[in-house]
Amino acid sequence: MSNQKSKSKASARKSSSNAVWLWVGLAAVIVIAVGAVVLLQGNPAGSSETLAAEIDVAQAAEMRDAGAFILDVREPSEWVEYHIPGATLIPLGELSSRVDELPKDQEIVVVCRSGNRSQQGRDVLKSAGFEQVTSMAGGMKQWMSSGYEWVTGQ
Repeated sequence: MSNQKSKSKASARKSSSNAVWLWVGLAAVIVIAVGAVVLLQGNPAGSSETLAAEIDVAQAAEMRDAGAFILDVREPSEWVEYHIPGATLIPLGELSSRVDELPKDQEIVVVCRSGNRSQQGRDVLKSAGFEQVTSMAGGMKQWMSSGYEWVTGQ
């Protein structure tokens, strides 16, 4: 009978060891699944994920409030008339030679009067290696008609 008891104890230990490995395997599957879900949800702002090519003024306002760099590519005379508070002016004609003045580690929203030059500015920056750059559709005209804050002067 003692031989029977030894076999029972060995069987119980083996069964217990199998249960531990089952739980370890289940935990590994859960960790992998959670990691996959996190990756599929996308990266947070400021990550290496690229932005949409064009956004609307509401999205631009949200990005500005979250710390995005606002780049105005209009001419100085247009800038003096009205611009987004805190924006930086680099006219489109000067942009390719002044890209080193822009932050590579920050999202950039390119703005103009109606949305055409900002697309060109976005493309200049993309060609220069900027990934976190987008163009604001509708430009300053849409920004102002939507009721967002703007200022005049230098």
